[in-house]
Amino acid sequence: MTRNIHAVGNALLATVALLTLGATPARAAPHEALPGNWLYLTLTTGDAHSSSTRGALLLCDPPQGHAHAAEACAEIATAGGDISRIPPRPDTICSMIYAPVTASAHGEWEGRQVTYSHTFSNSCVMGAETGAVFALSD
Repeated sequence: MTRNIHAVGNALLATVALLTLGATPARAAPHEALPGNWLYLTLTTGDAHSSSTRGALLLCDPPQGHAHAAEACAEIATAGGDISRIPPRPDTICSMIYAPVTASAHGEWEGRQVTYSHTFSNSCVMGAETGAVFALSD
């Protein structure tokens, strides 16, 4: 399944690169072709038996890709491109309901490769620990 997610992500990156950069020869664009700081973000909800995955390409020069792109880009910039260093939101109170969600990201920040994956007990805990980065919908 991880292979499928990466294949879909790579196809999406190539498509966005072609749309962003204009017409190019008919070949897949490498990741380095994307301008500036970018991350391909995925959320997988549920467990191994029943799960759902969705994703978005977050571009930060200028911020675009999902509803909270500007906030997500600012939080990642403050953390030096390391999602695990985003300060947790101290005012968030989450239930102890177990509804696992796996947040993953790969891309490039300030010329460095970024890879992140963490499974949280629920989406509230994920939001409290990663801010707007994985807030892919309104």
